[in-house]
Amino acid sequence: MPQAAGESRPTHEPTIPELFDLTGKVVLITGGTGHLGSAMARALAEAGASVVITSRDAPRAEAAAAALPRRGETATHHGLALDHMKPDELDDAFSRVVDRAGRVDILVNNGHEALGNDLTSVTAEQFTRHLAHATGYFILARLVRDYAVERAGPASIILLGSMYGLVGSYPDAYEGICSASPVAYHTLKGGIVQMTRHLAAYWAADGVRVNCLSPGPFPPERAPAAMVERLRAKLPMKRMGQAHELKGAVVFLASDASSFMTGQNLVIDGGWTAW
Repeated sequence: MPQAAGESRPTHEPTIPELFDLTGKVVLITGGTGHLGSAMARALAEAGASVVITSRDAPRAEAAAAALPRRGETATHHGLALDHMKPDELDDAFSRVVDRAGRVDILVNNGHEALGNDLTSVTAEQFTRHLAHATGYFILARLVRDYAVERAGPASIILLGSMYGLVGSYPDAYEGICSASPVAYHTLKGGIVQMTRHLAAYWAADGVRVNCLSPGPFPPERAPAAMVERLRAKLPMKRMGQAHELKGAVVFLASDASSFMTGQNLVIDGGWTAW
């Protein structure tokens, strides 16, 4: 590819360890105490970052942050209360994060309030509330973008999508066992994938990258065993994902290893969406 006018080539080619190194970076991860969030928080800490874990339960966030590994002497972890479903409170919550951690370089929008009602039973109020996750994700993303512009520094924003933002679910995977995958969840996650593209296009000039990480089936231990077996049969890899299998992906998106990547949806689904 021709070199653009005024663009200088790097004098040093970064090594793989350098590209994935998050030493000196501060990551804010919402919902960092859950099944997948805790694995991603550990990954970011293991890569050298200082990690701010947030949860609606402050003691739970503090305990999760205290348990994170520290690579080197500079990393410090914090646990704070934050509820992205209360957008009017996010300005103050983000200010508390910056006050405590010193700054924010990377945002992982992972917090999620589950919905048990499927398309046969969900109410209008429940559906609307579920879509409010997208509002919270956007407000937090904009706060990080504005903060990055103010301090004239880069930022990486990662939104959590889902394979169910790309495809419908199989009715026979749930029938007779539990409620179907909620229609509001599919609507939400599809919107988050599209929001990723839109924000990336507008914020690239600010040095702010926006990407989406979409997990496939990563059921927690409490998931019905019969449903898990049905889902396994639908997968090319014939098994469920394990939480640690998102660790490499989140570090890749957060770090300079993906420095020329924005507006993309990275799908980790065992091949579910391949057929």
